Amino acid sequence: MIHTRVQSLLLEFGISEEPKGLAIGSRWSAGQGADVSVHSPIDGAQLASFAMATPEQVGQATSAARTAFASWRVVPAPVRGELVRRIGDRLRHHKSDLAELVSWETGKITQESLGEVQEMIDVCDFAVGLSRQLYGKTIASERPLHRLTEQWHPLGPIGVISAFNFPVAVWAWNAMVALVCGDPVVWKPSEKAALCGIACHAIAAGVAAEMPEAPPGLLSLVIGDAETGKAIADSPELPLVSATGSVPMGRDVAVRVAGRLGRSLLELGGNNGMIVAPSADLELATRSILFAAVGTCGQRCTSLRRLYVHESIADSLADQLRKLYARLPIGDPKSDGTLVGPLIDENAMVAMQTALAAARQQGGTVFAGEQVTEGVPAGGFYVRPAIVEIAADAAIVQQETFAPILYLMRYRDFDEAIAMHNGVPQGLASAILTNDVREAELFCSPAGSDCGIVNVNIGTSGAEIGGAFGGEKETGGGRESGSDSWKAYMRRATNTVNYSPELPLAQGIRFDLD
Repeated sequence: MIHTRVQSLLLEFGISEEPKGLAIGSRWSAGQGADVSVHSPIDGAQLASFAMATPEQVGQATSAARTAFASWRVVPAPVRGELVRRIGDRLRHHKSDLAELVSWETGKITQESLGEVQEMIDVCDFAVGLSRQLYGKTIASERPLHRLTEQWHPLGPIGVISAFNFPVAVWAWNAMVALVCGDPVVWKPSEKAALCGIACHAIAAGVAAEMPEAPPGLLSLVIGDAETGKAIADSPELPLVSATGSVPMGRDVAVRVAGRLGRSLLELGGNNGMIVAPSADLELATRSILFAAVGTCGQRCTSLRRLYVHESIADSLADQLRKLYARLPIGDPKSDGTLVGPLIDENAMVAMQTALAAARQQGGTVFAGEQVTEGVPAGGFYVRPAIVEIAADAAIVQQETFAPILYLMRYRDFDEAIAMHNGVPQGLASAILTNDVREAELFCSPAGSDCGIVNVNIGTSGAEIGGAFGGEKETGGGRESGSDSWKAYMRRATNTVNYSPELPLAQGIRFDLD
């Protein structure tokens, strides 16, 4: 069975049959594993049910990708970029339909879903330009009449494991850059967002089928459970595995990939913090905090979870935030005016209530956070975002709960604020709201935030694709999308060319028989 509206959306993407668990290029195969039932967090309705792929079927995808690599790696990079350009154009055509599917399957409000698809389009544009900029270096040689250079070559098939909260954009960050770098892609989306994965694969594989240069196994999709993800991490045919999700999942992937001396690119927990200084523009601060803390119902990697406010303005800011939280429109994410949709499932709601109970036990004062049942679709798990005023040394602050919980803490001294901000295991996104240039620059300096993303006078959410995305410590250290993150998807070769009649050795070594 498949939900009527979802079925009509899939038809727009060229999918006329029941969903299947495995796709290699445009060839779809039934999964041989257990059934997965995909439900909408909006109202709990079943959207589809079908058999997942097995770990053994992962081998079919990786084998096809390895075969595709042999021809794709020698296709000129600008031609590879042309494939990505066409995928971007097809995404433009399907933007509203794909965004609607994202809302159905993840509960995102329409504006956020449209923004996620736009992010895919932007990444395509970025990757197209990148296809003519895979530059190496020319290095001064110490030997006469020698040329010393670096070249960047395609690495090989890439495994991508993505999470439910950004079901289409994270794949695009990886896949579009990997494609222009010369790498086939094997993708395992979250089974909670399987239909988004199926739709994206159908769009991209359909474009690839129209290009004679693109081999059949260039793009593969595997819908499966955690065991299927482990098979991807274990596969020696995938020299790089990019994984987005929880810290425990990332640890497992890292160990498995390292065990075969492969590379892993990890995007894991956030637990992101913000400092609000006495000089901050409080109107700007409240707007920044609101979107960062409650957008996507607190289910972003970059959601704001820890707020450190100077004691001189803490009462005023807390009062303003409580008033704004009380007015938040919560409900069907597809309805105009809704700003907060549902949590992904019951487990997420239970995790939120468990965290709030722990915060109370640890001396925190909780504002809101309750489940919402009136004025929302039945069957979904809707909550009112919570503000918790608590001491900075409370144990719960060290943990990331994937829900709209904002811990508000006070500080007196700026150095103290930085120390508290950095005193958690995670290190993804950070922000400071201040009009003091010294505080701003210190926060961005080596003595400031220890995160991969450091913002001034904006929130923690909403990273642009032109900058490399990722974080430090338990966040995993990976970088995706912009800047020079493309280097993760390639291998470097150092070339020395001797165009002299002599054979001088490096470091002045002499090795002669005479």
